[in-house]
Amino acid sequence: MFSKVLVANRGEIAIRAFRAAYELEAQTVAVFPFEDRNSVHRTKADEAYEIGEPGHPVRNYLSVDLIVDAAKRSGADAIYPGYGFLSENPELAAACAEAGITFVGPSAQVLELTGNKARAIAAAKDAGLPVLASSEPSTDVDALVAASESMTFPVFVKAVAGGGGRGMRRVAEPSGLREAIEAAAREAESAFGDATVFLEQAVVEPRHIEVQILADTHGNVMHLFERDCSVQRRHQKVVELAPAPNISDELRARLCSDAVAFARKIGYSCAGTVEFLVDRDGNHVFIEMNPRIQVEHTVTEEITDVDLVQSQLRIASGESLEDLGLRQEDIRIRGAAMQCRITTEDPANGFRPDTGRITAYRTPGGAGIRLDGGTTLGAEVSAYFDSMLVKLTCRGRTFEDAVARSRRALAEFRIRGVSTNIGFLQGLLQDEDFRAGNVTTSFIEERPELLTARSSGDRGTKILTYLADVTVNKPHGERPSTVYPQDKLPDIDLSVAPRDGSRQRLLELGPEGFARDLRQRKALGVTDTTFRDAHQSLLATRVRTSGLLMVAPYVARTTPELLSIECWGGATYDVALRFLHEDPWERLAALREAVPNIALQMLLRGRNTVGYTPYPERVTTAFVEEAAATGVDIFRIFDALNNVDQMRPAIDAVRETGTTIAEVAMSYTGDLSNPDEKLYTLDYYLRLAEQIVDAGAHVLAIKDMAGLLRAPAAATLVSALRKNFDLPVHVHTHDTPGGQLATYLAAWEAGADAVD
Repeated sequence: MFSKVLVANRGEIAIRAFRAAYELEAQTVAVFPFEDRNSVHRTKADEAYEIGEPGHPVRNYLSVDLIVDAAKRSGADAIYPGYGFLSENPELAAACAEAGITFVGPSAQVLELTGNKARAIAAAKDAGLPVLASSEPSTDVDALVAASESMTFPVFVKAVAGGGGRGMRRVAEPSGLREAIEAAAREAESAFGDATVFLEQAVVEPRHIEVQILADTHGNVMHLFERDCSVQRRHQKVVELAPAPNISDELRARLCSDAVAFARKIGYSCAGTVEFLVDRDGNHVFIEMNPRIQVEHTVTEEITDVDLVQSQLRIASGESLEDLGLRQEDIRIRGAAMQCRITTEDPANGFRPDTGRITAYRTPGGAGIRLDGGTTLGAEVSAYFDSMLVKLTCRGRTFEDAVARSRRALAEFRIRGVSTNIGFLQGLLQDEDFRAGNVTTSFIEERPELLTARSSGDRGTKILTYLADVTVNKPHGERPSTVYPQDKLPDIDLSVAPRDGSRQRLLELGPEGFARDLRQRKALGVTDTTFRDAHQSLLATRVRTSGLLMVAPYVARTTPELLSIECWGGATYDVALRFLHEDPWERLAALREAVPNIALQMLLRGRNTVGYTPYPERVTTAFVEEAAATGVDIFRIFDALNNVDQMRPAIDAVRETGTTIAEVAMSYTGDLSNPDEKLYTLDYYLRLAEQIVDAGAHVLAIKDMAGLLRAPAAATLVSALRKNFDLPVHVHTHDTPGGQLATYLAAWEAGADAVD
């Protein structure tokens, strides 16, 4: 047996493999891209390695080089692929062989054969299996249309590569064939990198039945009976049953015998699934082989008591079926099992995958209930990966018992925060035809009422929402007054355009001229911060765009003398997106239109722009360009650590616009009036100011975000700046200790040109 197994997968199948390896006393290794760092599977392994660069999580899981490199770094002697991602990729199997690492699966040559549906069908025909009439694979649409003339419709257009229903179209009439071929080829090219497709005869009212195979590397092959996977949506399986209900012993024997014959013919090893279509008369045809573990393997394990994942690992390590204690004559069907895939898809919305945080997660239990999942309470469901949350497998003595147990288990689930398909599954299991085992691949398509058959009452969430609303919005009962803030706005004529102000002055004079004009003015410039910093400090930045737009026209008309209105940047960008669900760019554009006469100002966090991490310079440049074009006139640029190099890309970007002001701030801290101050001294601030001036600032700002700047210190600092530099000085402080007005008066008397 292997000493250490790396699982090249995520979610529930990775956890399933870790559990199997643990029971076999092998160490386990998980891999994960940055975006999947909080996934449960990485905590279930003995070791976990981050792979790839941020920004491409799926691509990282699909990289053979990254997976093999992680195996080498961790010292793994085997790689288990699971299903999906690289599980059917012959390049991974070949790379493992070259690196001296065991690939838990069939050989690269077998993967190449089974991965090409046309070759697989040819091999099945050679093995004596019944197959459907089909065309030669091609990328030539005209050739495929011509080949269809000898076939009976309906037909399937199928991609030669891949699986999972992608690159597949059912065509009922010849008139729709060309469009279906083009669509399937595009999808196949996008999903598998190969646009080659072929035509295959369709079976009317088919059942999709697959046979589980186990084969060792010593030439021994056996089956573990069949599964019915007919209940599908767009060729994606939804519910799987084992054994298949309502089939004769004779048909079961033929299916299993053909599956074994095919596996033996192609020299298969490890676990795999041979798939068939069965028509209403009980005739079966081979369609493909999946050379890997299947999502629905759990139902086979439940009725045969064979651990398929452990069997894969032991076979790959060189053990025979006999070593595993498995003989065909000893395998019996014990009862019945059903698997339901619980996903974050919304059936009422075209099964669109939902994303979000799981706020409640309660699962069923009891006899005959098995859960295979990879999520938990508080987990974030992203758009990057498959929408499956957990697989529910229920076992009973009969098919009817398994259905009843599944219905009870579904009723016990409580998943909140994201949409799920549980209501749809409940409706499906309630259907009389399903409960009788009368299923075909068109079962869901023929019953559109199942999509809206049931929806969650979600009573608990509704009660909590009500209590939260009362607690936050009505803690003392109903509003005592019907007067709202907008009722207090002055009675002025908004149809009259506002008087020209600082905006027009900037457009006329340009940035340098505007700064000189501000410096030469006798009047103190005033910036209104209520549109940004005020509600960021006092109301967690929660004032909405609608509230700002309601008052903006009044500000434009009643106070056109303002130097600027600070209305954007800081936390407003992040909060608008994450909490208010608003577009911050739309807010900026709307405010520009509502206030055409006063310069609009934003707070820019240097290279961090409006985020919390440094971005590449091209991001800063593009952001500033877009902000300037949308309406920002003055960019107040700061860095909390006073690192001018971090601010320089933003300063350069603002100057490159040629139309906007770079107001660069010194973040004030310490106490300049304290004779014992050793670090944040007057010399410190003067050296910092010199660097800011050299960097190209139009205006020099003092940003006292903590309210530490006392009046004497303000007088000292502004006087020194006034003496050494000829740029306008703009002072910003908070009234936290109650001395803001005194600080502003002292700064003005010392020569400050503007205050907030």
